[in-house]
Amino acid sequence: MPGRDEVDPSACNEVRLRGRLAAEPVEKVLPSGDTVASFRLVVDRVPRPGSSARVDTLDCAAFRSDLRRRLVRCVPGEVIEVEGALRRRFFRAGGAAASRYEVEVASVTRAARGAARRRATMAG
Repeated sequence: MPGRDEVDPSACNEVRLRGRLAAEPVEKVLPSGDTVASFRLVVDRVPRPGSSARVDTLDCAAFRSDLRRRLVRCVPGEVIEVEGALRRRFFRAGGAAASRYEVEVASVTRAARGAARRRATMAG
């Protein structure tokens, strides 16, 4: 078992999602001075017997400037792919401690353009 400052080599926290951008990303400066682009991704669910849920809406955050620039060029409803890790973020809201989970984005791809490019490459 690894020590406190060591990473378990078998540990894995990887997220890959493809869905529709719910609304324009919102950029804000955090109290730490970091800038983040927050957005929601709407991902279709595979139908399950007895469940009426059709989609999952997931909170995502992009801290890197290149990712923030890429995201602000995307339009609501556009299909994008994100890769990253699931993170639990702690913050204060109304004087009380709170937390939430979000995907910390490491890469963003416009899925529709990538699919069209793959089809063109395969045809040529």
